[in-house]
Amino acid sequence: MPTYISILRGINVGGQKKIKMEELKALYEALGFKNIITYIQSGNVIFESSETNIQKLTDKIENRIKASLGIDVIVFVKTKNDIQKLLSKNPFSKQEINSLYVTFLSDIPHEIPIDEIKKAKDSAEKFFIVDKEVFLFCPNGYGRTKLSNNFFEKKLKLSATTRNWKTINKLLELVN
Repeated sequence: MPTYISILRGINVGGQKKIKMEELKALYEALGFKNIITYIQSGNVIFESSETNIQKLTDKIENRIKASLGIDVIVFVKTKNDIQKLLSKNPFSKQEINSLYVTFLSDIPHEIPIDEIKKAKDSAEKFFIVDKEVFLFCPNGYGRTKLSNNFFEKKLKLSATTRNWKTINKLLELVN
């Protein structure tokens, strides 16, 4: 059975959309998924499923969360291969890992307002948009950058969720 990584947007942040990981794991079990592992409270779930259609998996998870918990959550489902490719595409791989982040986008952006993004970023920050990801180098910390999820969602007119590079590496380690 293929292994997947689902990344939920905006749960357990600032008291919003609270979901306990045990509850989330039970939801995945109810969907018939196997070998479920949750990683930290921000909604990272590794699981196996015989379903190979990513959109169907995404819809199943989002619909079950809505039906069971009454919460609208955007879910990004990735394969092990997707995460391995992500690591190889990182343009900032030589930078300090604690300053690296990736923002997953719901689609490939049609228009990228580069000038507006450049105006918003700190002089030390760097960004690179490729396919459905935004790679970020934030040496002053993600909490201080203006290049947040909300910023990219508004500017790119897409849904987004961000993870730090340590989390991405740990998720890949857990699927191996």
